[in-house]
Amino acid sequence: MKKSLALLLIALMMVALLAGCGAESGTSEPAGEDAAADTAADTAEAEENADAAEAEDSAEAEAQETAEPVELIVFAAASMTETLDQIAEVYKDVAPNVTLVFNYDSSGTLKTQIQEGADCDIFISAAPKQMNQLDASKDAEGGNEEGLDFVLQGSRVDLLDNKVALAVPEGNPAGIGSYDDLAAGLKDGNIMLAMGNSDVPVGQYTQKILAYYELNEEDLANAGHITYGSNVKEVTTQVAEATVDCGIIYATDAFSAGLEVVDTATSDMCGQVIYPAAVLNISANQEAAQAFLDFLKGDEASAIFEAVGFTPLS
Repeated sequence: MKKSLALLLIALMMVALLAGCGAESGTSEPAGEDAAADTAADTAEAEENADAAEAEDSAEAEAQETAEPVELIVFAAASMTETLDQIAEVYKDVAPNVTLVFNYDSSGTLKTQIQEGADCDIFISAAPKQMNQLDASKDAEGGNEEGLDFVLQGSRVDLLDNKVALAVPEGNPAGIGSYDDLAAGLKDGNIMLAMGNSDVPVGQYTQKILAYYELNEEDLANAGHITYGSNVKEVTTQVAEATVDCGIIYATDAFSAGLEVVDTATSDMCGQVIYPAAVLNISANQEAAQAFLDFLKGDEASAIFEAVGFTPLS
């Protein structure tokens, strides 16, 4: 009888022991299953996010490809020719539906064309004067004597800064080394200078430089010591072809033409050279025009401007 009780107690103890082991085993097994489930869920979520991002990129690319074609007409100062042509190539990847058509000339000529009814979406001037003449927010004292209204208010920005450079032909035959040398040579009558017309910003900056040195432009021109160009590219060509001893152009044009710059004007001599830009209120594509103007203010376009000597201001 005692032996039977002992055997019964041993059996009960073994059953209890096995039950405890089973409980422990049961506790750990679900934990492993939960961890695996969490990992699988995380993986699935990551895959879903990746698929969503890919779908978004694909939709954006498709939207660009299927967007309605837009032609933007940009009137820009002649000194921007090379840089804007380069930027246009980059912009094809940004907005493949947009075709950029550029009209390069002196800012004064461009202003007149806009005033006379030419189609234009964006105007970029080489000086504030021509932009002010089209900006209704400027009164007569601010430069808008005719009360013209072509600038889309809120879109105008000071886009770039440039330098007014004294450039010489290859080899610098006249040995000109500075604006001081130019002034002395003009006073002595032994230098031929090329400059822009009075309605061209670079010509207006040059007039200020001549006044700074107390030189009479009319007398010098009548004496045959000054020749003119209708825009900065014409002045640059005269210097490059060595038909003059020197020319006053923009530093960016000298860079693009490979000309030697012997001096640059200070702000005391001719003021700061600001290039304002604006969408015009006559534009039929104001949203696309603003998008391109925003791109011109961005890092990618700024790098291209800086490479030729412009200083981005926006």
